[in-house]
Amino acid sequence: MARNPQPVLGLDGGLELRPWEPRDADALVTAGQDPAIRLWNRLAVESPEHARQRIERMHRRWQAEQAAIWAIARTGGGEALGLIGWGDIDLADGNAEIVYWLLPAARGGGVAVEATRRVSRWALEELGLHRLRLCHSTANPASCRVAEKAGYSFEGTMRGALLHEDGWHDEHLHSLVAGDL
Repeated sequence: MARNPQPVLGLDGGLELRPWEPRDADALVTAGQDPAIRLWNRLAVESPEHARQRIERMHRRWQAEQAAIWAIARTGGGEALGLIGWGDIDLADGNAEIVYWLLPAARGGGVAVEATRRVSRWALEELGLHRLRLCHSTANPASCRVAEKAGYSFEGTMRGALLHEDGWHDEHLHSLVAGDL
């Protein structure tokens, strides 16, 4: 990963996945104020400066081969509408966990499903990972639908697995492994 620049990945509908840029700081601040994003993703971004620091951290984590985080944006330099990518990348063991969110204007049109499929193909075929995880609160049925529509298999429920703003949540575990595509 570190030897190559983070790629731009095309999506249908005039969208693309591109690396986050300092100019995207306002979108990150907006996301940090959205109640649904804060609840499901524990994202707190208090200022444009804090957002720029988070964006710089995304680039450092790419260079350290720990994460690959993209902005979901309109093709041709459009503003960020969401975030998707891989956290907890373990190249030696061949696995990672997906993270994603969409700003309200981008929700409900299948963008999360398409973006999940695209980054999953990239992770399995380009990066060479073997197993991908998608975890979400059992109280978040929208993420369960994303997992199912993107081809992830349901594996079970992890009790008290993640602390959200409103307390501990059970989480569903879904996976996609090489050969499932």
